[in-house]
Amino acid sequence: MKSISKMLPGVLALATATVLGLTSANVQAQDKTITLCWAAWDPANALVELSKDFTAKSGVKMKFEFVPWTNFADRMLNELNSKGKLCDLIIGDSQWIGGSAEQGHYVKLNDFFAKEGIKMTDFAPATVVGYAEWPKNTPNYWALPAMADAVGWTYRKDWFAKPEIQAEFKGKYKRDLAPPKTWTEFKEVSEFFQGKTIDGKKVYGAYIFTERGSEGITMGVTNVLYPFGFKYEDPKKPYAMQGFVNSPDAVRGLEFYKSIYKGSTPPGLTNAYMGEGLDAFKSGQVAMMMNWFAFFPGLYKDPNVGGDKIGFFTNPSDKTKGVQLGGQGISVVSYSANRNESLQYIKWFASPEVQKKWQAIGGSSAAKAVLDDPGYPKSSPFAQAFLDSMGMVVDFWAEPSYAQLMLAMQKRTHDYVVADKGTAKEALDALVVDWGKVFKDDGKSK
Repeated sequence: MKSISKMLPGVLALATATVLGLTSANVQAQDKTITLCWAAWDPANALVELSKDFTAKSGVKMKFEFVPWTNFADRMLNELNSKGKLCDLIIGDSQWIGGSAEQGHYVKLNDFFAKEGIKMTDFAPATVVGYAEWPKNTPNYWALPAMADAVGWTYRKDWFAKPEIQAEFKGKYKRDLAPPKTWTEFKEVSEFFQGKTIDGKKVYGAYIFTERGSEGITMGVTNVLYPFGFKYEDPKKPYAMQGFVNSPDAVRGLEFYKSIYKGSTPPGLTNAYMGEGLDAFKSGQVAMMMNWFAFFPGLYKDPNVGGDKIGFFTNPSDKTKGVQLGGQGISVVSYSANRNESLQYIKWFASPEVQKKWQAIGGSSAAKAVLDDPGYPKSSPFAQAFLDSMGMVVDFWAEPSYAQLMLAMQKRTHDYVVADKGTAKEALDALVVDWGKVFKDDGKSK
């Protein structure tokens, strides 16, 4: 509500002016509509419901532009690069933050956060670094953490519990069949289930990401590379990648991912990502499935494979721990004509009460008010696994040239893992060259 700037004589006149001011503000709010852009998936549907509370409180109406994940990056990055006015708010992928900050697509939020008392210390540290900061590890904020996510695993708990399967596995591996904690255990379990007949149907060991066109195989293979010891760069020398991207441990990790693909997955999944994994698990094809935690609430409710039939576990470890960060932050698009209303939405969304409701209706909050609640670990069958995962997440490059960096890794890993071209060492050596050229062209390395 705007304050009255003109004094009118008399109590009645003052009261009348106050009412008129309120009415005018409400009318203005009701005439305002802001558009929020995101991917088309279950959490987006939950956000539509949540945002009804914002409209009820503020009078600002909401429109939504949701794009399937397969087209999301192309559609929205084209919108930003063309300085389009479709989106007032955007929930953009973590990897976009560098380019969107440096190219002026997002509004810098530091002053707004300070004015409104919004503290980044109220959100999980990994999500602040991953979704909001550019440059990384500096207090420069371009988004509010909106959708916390990471890669996790589901498994057929009912298959694992069958006495005859338990006995066969223990006889072969001299240990109880259980969700794998290491990649060595994972390979044993996945190969054990590969080609087995369960309930009269041939099944397979695992589903992993192999998609080449956007980000799929990169978002999959990193879950092996990180625990095996892969690093994007020398921690002491930015953009120095030789001996880190292509270290012996990284080579071993890439070879291992290929061995899982070749020996433990269903036939024909040569270019598959999130949706294909959900289909494979729901149709009873696989014992274990890699996917994003964001899909797990829906899987748990699935009438065929959910409930008591499903279990969840964190990404296996090797010489260390690590898992691919997912998730997104919410940003105000700098080309929006409705900046004030968009910032108003950010302020509303940041409140602990809204974050708790967001979690409850199907979102995934990054707020400590939710994640640090003593009851959170038991709030769902996968909550503890999610907390554990968020403590060991690693993200892909968030550089302005993220798209070129991603395409290079997609090509090199897919060519080796799926297309059987060359060796793992050759693939990672070539990736160092590819990435080095990008950073040289950007003026960030010699």
